[in-house]
Amino acid sequence: MSAELLLNVTPSETRVALIENGVLQEVHIERQAKHGLVGNIYIGKISRVLPGMQAAFVDIGLDKAAFLHASDIVQRDAHDPEMKVSAVKDIRLLVHEGQYLLVQVVKDPLGTKGARLTTDITLPSRYLVFMPGSPHVGVSQRIETAEERQRLKDIVSRCLDDDHGGFIIRTAAEGACEIELEQDARFLKKLWAKIQKRKQKHRKEAMLYEDLTLAFRILRDFVGSDLERVRVDSKLTYQALHAFTEEFVPTMTPKLEYYPGERPVFDLFDVENEIQRALDRKVPLKSGGYLIIDQTEAMTTIDVNTGAFVGHRNLEETIFNTNIEATQAIARQLRLRNLGGIIIIDFIDMQSEEHQKRVLHSLDVALARDKTKTNIHGFSALGLVEMTRKRTRESLEHVLCTECPVCAGRGTLKTVETVCFEILREIVRVNRAYAADKFAVYASAAVKDALINDEYHSMAELEVFIGKQISVVIEPQYTQEQFDVVMM
Repeated sequence: MSAELLLNVTPSETRVALIENGVLQEVHIERQAKHGLVGNIYIGKISRVLPGMQAAFVDIGLDKAAFLHASDIVQRDAHDPEMKVSAVKDIRLLVHEGQYLLVQVVKDPLGTKGARLTTDITLPSRYLVFMPGSPHVGVSQRIETAEERQRLKDIVSRCLDDDHGGFIIRTAAEGACEIELEQDARFLKKLWAKIQKRKQKHRKEAMLYEDLTLAFRILRDFVGSDLERVRVDSKLTYQALHAFTEEFVPTMTPKLEYYPGERPVFDLFDVENEIQRALDRKVPLKSGGYLIIDQTEAMTTIDVNTGAFVGHRNLEETIFNTNIEATQAIARQLRLRNLGGIIIIDFIDMQSEEHQKRVLHSLDVALARDKTKTNIHGFSALGLVEMTRKRTRESLEHVLCTECPVCAGRGTLKTVETVCFEILREIVRVNRAYAADKFAVYASAAVKDALINDEYHSMAELEVFIGKQISVVIEPQYTQEQFDVVMM
C-alpha cells in the first residue's frame, strides 16, 4: 500500500493530509491561535474537589479549569515502584484543594468541557515512550516476532538507571539498532531532567513542557510506517523539518520533498473537496447505498441504507453486500472525520448469524490501519453494533464548523405554515392584553408571502374577529422563525 503525507502550511494554520492508494484517509489541522494541548505537561493547582463525581478541577493556567478523575491519579507502591496501588475510591484521600500536582493533558478541551488530565506522565520519541516513576520495559503488541521483542527489550533494559523511569518500545522501533535506541533513551531522560528543573523553579500554575507542533509531531508519529514521501509546500517549514529529521529521524529525511508547484498541494488528490464532503451527513456508497452520520454530544450514530442498490440475487444477499461495503466506508469516515467516543452503527438487519460475524470481521479488518485505539463490542440485543474509538482531539466538524445561528444546532427549522399560525395566535394574545388601533407584523419574505397568499383567508377572518387592521412588513434580516407583532 502506497502512502504519502501532504503538508499545507500558512502563517496561521497547518494542515496535514494522509493519502493511501490515492485516497484521503486522515486530515489533521492545527491553527496558530488554537494549539492542541495533548501531551503538554503542567504544574496544576487543585481548585475544587468533587466527591460526588470522584474528580477534581485543576487550574493549569487556561481559561477553563481542567478535569482530573480519581482513576487518572496514579499511585505507586513505595516498596515496589513498578507496582501501581489499587484504586482508591475516595478522591478526598488522593488530593485536596490548594494542592499542586504535576499533570499531563490526555484530551483537548471539547466543546464546553475542559482538558482531561492524568498524573501518569509519558514522554514519546521516535522509538520509545519514557515513563517516569515506572522502572519497567514494555513492547508494543504490534511487534509480533518473539526474537525481535526480546532483542529490543534487552537493549532498552540496559538503558534503565536509578531514576525509576521505564520505557515502552514503540512499533517503529522494530529493526532499530542499539545506538538509535540508546540515543532515544538518553534524549528522553535529558528532557525529563529539564522538566524536573523547571518544576523546581515554578511555585504556581505553569506549563513545563509543550509537545511538538503538528508538522513535527506527524513526522515523529509516522516513523516506521510505509510512507513513500512527505510533500511540504512551505520552504521554511521544509527546512525546519529537514533539520529535525536529520537529527532525530534520519530515515525520514530522504522522503521529505519541497513542493513549489503553482497548483495547491491539496489539489493533487482532490483533498479540499474531500474535506467538504466529510462535513456532509450523507455518505454515498459506490453500489448506490449510503450512510447517514450524526454527531451528538453523547455519541455518534451511523445508519446504513441500501438506497438505490437492488442487488443481483436476493434481498438477504443485497443487504449483506451493502453492509460489507459499508464497513470499509465507515472505517474511512471514522479516521477522516476523527470521530471518537461511543459510536453506534445501525447496519441493515441481517437474519443470518454467519453474515453478522462476517460483517464484524470486515469492520475489524478495515479498522486495522487506524492508529487510534478502537474497540468493537459486537451486535447488541437490538441489532446495533456498539464500538468505541479513543477521543483525544476534536472532530473535523468541531474544528471547522460552529453551531448554526438559525436553528441553534437543532438541525431543523419550523415550517412557514407553523410560523404563520404562531403569528396569528400572537396577534390574538396581544390584542387581549393591550389596547391597540392596528397591528404590524414584521417577518421574513417567505412568511409574508405565505400570510398574504396561502393564509389570506385566515388573516381576513382574524381582522374581522378582532376588528382591527393587520399589515405585514418584510424584515430582510429575520430568519424564517423570527417575527415581531407591533401595536400601532
